[in-house]
Amino acid sequence: MSRSLFSDQPTNLAEISVSELSGSIKRTVETAFDHVRVRGEISGYRGPHSSGHAYFALKDDKARIDAVIWKGSFTKLKFRPEEGMEVIATGKVTTFPGSSKYQIVIETLEPAGAGALMALLEERKRKLGAEGLFDPARKRRLPFMPKVIGVVTSPTGAVIRDILHRITDRFPVHVVVWPVKVQGEGSGDEVANAIRGFNALDPLGAVRRPDVLIVARGGGSLEDLWSFNDEVVVRAAADSEIPLISAVGHETDWTLIDYAADVRAPTPTGAAEMAVPVKADLDAQISNLAARLRGSSSRQMDSRRQNLRALVRALPSLDQLLALPRRRFDEASAGLGRGLERTTLAKRRIMERATAGLRLELLSGRIADGRRRIAEQVLRKDRCLERHLLRERSRLAKAEVSLLSLPQRLSGQIERDRLKLQSLVRHADTALVHALSRRTAAVLAHDRMLQSLSYKNVLKRGYAVIRGEDDRPLTRAANIAAGQMLSVEFADGRISASAVEGSEPPTSTSLSEAPVARKRVAKSASAKGPEQGSLF
Repeated sequence: MSRSLFSDQPTNLAEISVSELSGSIKRTVETAFDHVRVRGEISGYRGPHSSGHAYFALKDDKARIDAVIWKGSFTKLKFRPEEGMEVIATGKVTTFPGSSKYQIVIETLEPAGAGALMALLEERKRKLGAEGLFDPARKRRLPFMPKVIGVVTSPTGAVIRDILHRITDRFPVHVVVWPVKVQGEGSGDEVANAIRGFNALDPLGAVRRPDVLIVARGGGSLEDLWSFNDEVVVRAAADSEIPLISAVGHETDWTLIDYAADVRAPTPTGAAEMAVPVKADLDAQISNLAARLRGSSSRQMDSRRQNLRALVRALPSLDQLLALPRRRFDEASAGLGRGLERTTLAKRRIMERATAGLRLELLSGRIADGRRRIAEQVLRKDRCLERHLLRERSRLAKAEVSLLSLPQRLSGQIERDRLKLQSLVRHADTALVHALSRRTAAVLAHDRMLQSLSYKNVLKRGYAVIRGEDDRPLTRAANIAAGQMLSVEFADGRISASAVEGSEPPTSTSLSEAPVARKRVAKSASAKGPEQGSLF
């Protein structure tokens, strides 16, 4: 016979609050597991928090436990933890009453080799790399201005909203989303099928084939991103005829699809920025180039017009060209009559002298012969004069035709020069766009390298830089004198300090004597009065 849950039977159990129960569980767990050694693989490690603590998880093939390393213990570690590293952690197990979770607080950490997932990942990476799937020669350049962008991601996450928002802000184009699972069983096959599906689309079909693909997912642990390490996904990305951008996880997350993709973006938002240019910048650039083209064309036309006017002014006029031939013709015409008269008079005198001793019959015959010869000579001279006049008229007509066709020839030359200028402008636009793309990529690569090598990243992990009065870093204690003004640079700013004592040779003080020595230094410093404390 069952008893009702709401019976009024009295009980000996005392009522306690939720906080009391959580505290009791916490004390029990900490008492039972106050010192444990756990072997597992690091998962979800993102480096130390801004507070200096490190949060991650230890896992094996069957279980997972949250872990934390407090700032004081983290600074004493002999090596830096990494994602996927198998380690042996020593610490105690405790609970977090606020959410009923338990975790291990790690005091010391020892490396135990690479984890199983990382070993599998490296083996798969070597295998696919040997097949040439990661060869840089296979990678293609992204189109400068795509008309359609295909996105392979989850339709419900924040990733697709970030991508659409960034594309809309920069250069609105048509976006086609292929919804897939990005985590869990079967997600790798869905991503691979989506990539192949986009490549199988007809460029002129109802759903147009994209000009560029984006495979995107938000950040997560190695297990969360494992679908993008599947061999089928990597092969689909390498076989894609459409240029592909991989945007899986955050900037520190690397998967095998990143090596097979044509371009790897640090974040999904960065992938959207790589896929499309900034429309406002393009409009400004086109306006600038159009203004320069108009100015150049105007200046070129003015220069050509001035050159043409100068050439026209340098050419002689028609009257100037005909003045000398006309003068020669007039002089020849005027001298022909006088010469004929002189010749006639000379011949008449000769005839008169000759006729003095001649008979009338002989004289008449010779006169007739002379008249005949004179007539022939006059006829020949008339014919020569006509031919000379015809030659001069023909030469003048050719000169006149050449002068009249000169503006047409100059107009044709100007048109050819204008077409050549347009061709040069088009080539200059193309070369300028390509040069700007290369310079932009180089500047971004240098900026990323500069950020990765900056010493300020080291300052964020709790270190500081000591500088002297000349603002140069001091790397030796021997370089510091008593009373010297110093500048201490932290990650969030600088402070000024003064060295109370000079450098001392290092002594081999054991770990047990270190607190006693620090107490003596503190005691001697307090005995000197309220002065600036020593940094050493």
